[in-house]
Amino acid sequence: MSWESSLEYYRLVNEGVKKRLGGLHSAKVAMVSVDFEPIEKMQHAGDWPAAADALIDAAKRIEAAGADFLLICTNTMHKVADEVAGAIGIPLLHIVDAAAEAVKSQGLTKIGLLGTQFTMTEDFYGGRLRKKHGIEVAIPDEHDRETVHRVIYKELCLGVIRDESRQQYVRIIDDLASRGAEGVVLGCTEIPMLVGPDDVDIPLFDTTALHVEAALTRALS
Repeated sequence: MSWESSLEYYRLVNEGVKKRLGGLHSAKVAMVSVDFEPIEKMQHAGDWPAAADALIDAAKRIEAAGADFLLICTNTMHKVADEVAGAIGIPLLHIVDAAAEAVKSQGLTKIGLLGTQFTMTEDFYGGRLRKKHGIEVAIPDEHDRETVHRVIYKELCLGVIRDESRQQYVRIIDDLASRGAEGVVLGCTEIPMLVGPDDVDIPLFDTTALHVEAALTRALS
């Protein structure tokens, strides 16, 4: 949703095409970058139908541009993924499925989940991991969920990277590990800007990179 993570998507998908095809190849992409401010207000007001309409409008424009399939380049807005998918005639490549396949490929059965309050607590994300993929999900306690959420909206979406926030996230990840999480899904596309594999002792699943990898595999197959 923020252009901070949109930039990462665009960079990673082009680097991936160049790596796979070589030469001067780059990605053929139809991209709609939304104004996040009004959508953020819809999210926190609970006006998900309006947020869905905004994404449906964007998705229809991408389909009209000739795209073969669609990515919603954010975890939280997968809350309305079914509505968006039902409004277009091209497939939607779901970010939770991309993350789940990576988790299962490492033989893990219980993961921690970090993201916005919506992603951590609502069934559209953890429920899909459990019901479709058989992965058990642990989330931080209420106080730590508030910290994770605040850092996303007040810092990362604004391009602000603070060491103090990284230390908080590392502490929260360590707590999830102490509760049996074998790895942690970074269920917000901005979180990899803050923490990475070198910061913690358990596997981290970068949903931005995993979503891009799934898209590259599909696009170039």
